[in-house]
Amino acid sequence: MTGRADRPLVILISGTGSNMAAIVRAAQAQRWQARYGARVSLVLSNRPDAAGLVFARAQGIDTAVVRHQDFASREDFDAALAERIDAHRPALVVLAGFMRILTPGFVQRYAGRLVNIHPSLLPAFPGLDTHRRAIEAGCTVAGATVHQVTTELDHGPILAQAVVPVLPGDTPQALAQRVLSQEHRLYPRAIAGWLEAQVAAQPAA
Repeated sequence: MTGRADRPLVILISGTGSNMAAIVRAAQAQRWQARYGARVSLVLSNRPDAAGLVFARAQGIDTAVVRHQDFASREDFDAALAERIDAHRPALVVLAGFMRILTPGFVQRYAGRLVNIHPSLLPAFPGLDTHRRAIEAGCTVAGATVHQVTTELDHGPILAQAVVPVLPGDTPQALAQRVLSQEHRLYPRAIAGWLEAQVAAQPAA
């Protein structure tokens, strides 16, 4: 990265892409291009029917589809994924509801610039069914975590967290909705913080 105009973001989705949409809206409202040289350059999905692709195209953002079913192995899929991503020379690769487990080689390729959001207060409840597990464990709070991705699932340095109360009589679905509303605030804030740090660390011209 050589200047403020050289921080493309690539976002990976598999479905509605609500976190992706929140990031795109924040980038526009907060003028990330002017402040950090950052813009969402590509939204990529493993599913051609992902609704988030429609939103991205409406915003004038490039989109691409790499279907995991078209590849014989995870490694082959990840190689094709990386080829599409690398064409945009991303400063940051953002997982926003991308429902594929990535290979260690892929994760290492983007080490330090691959982030994810997980619907729990990590390190509690990595993996699936986080809201049900939090309720069954008797937790009084739940939440979401933005973290750098490492080869260990749902681990890695934590960038930001948001806390949500678990209410009496909560269902996993109700808790999930409250957590998701916080994710839409948390993820853009965490990315902006990461970009701010990149600008601060850049030597003066």
